[in-house]
Amino acid sequence: MARQIRKSPLKKIKRTVPKGVVHIQASFNNTIVTITDLKGEVVSWSSSGACGFKGARKGTPFAAKTAAETAARQCMEQRKMKQARVMVKGPGAGRETAIKGLQEAGLQVTLIRDITSIPHNGCRPPKKRRI
Repeated sequence: MARQIRKSPLKKIKRTVPKGVVHIQASFNNTIVTITDLKGEVVSWSSSGACGFKGARKGTPFAAKTAAETAARQCMEQRKMKQARVMVKGPGAGRETAIKGLQEAGLQVTLIRDITSIPHNGCRPPKKRRI
């Protein structure tokens, strides 16, 4: 019988990404920090839940700061990221503290932009209450 020769899978090359974009999605219940390169490909991410917080503590500013620091350190160590633009979305408590966490981790923030979606007319309101 003929033996099959297995090809070893090609090793994925980790390229350095000096500049990136940090997306902070801050809701009332959780804060998700995603760091991408300039094309939009995800380099690293973290959330309050992934950092070990549970329940109501996930929505706190401290949890948001911890999540931001974790994601920033990860991309700085693995991909040698130095600068980042920050896009903040949502009404959560951890908006400002997540940005502070990025700066404390050593990431240079060049731009902060609020990209929270605002309804132009919104959804239909509930019908009037009859008593």
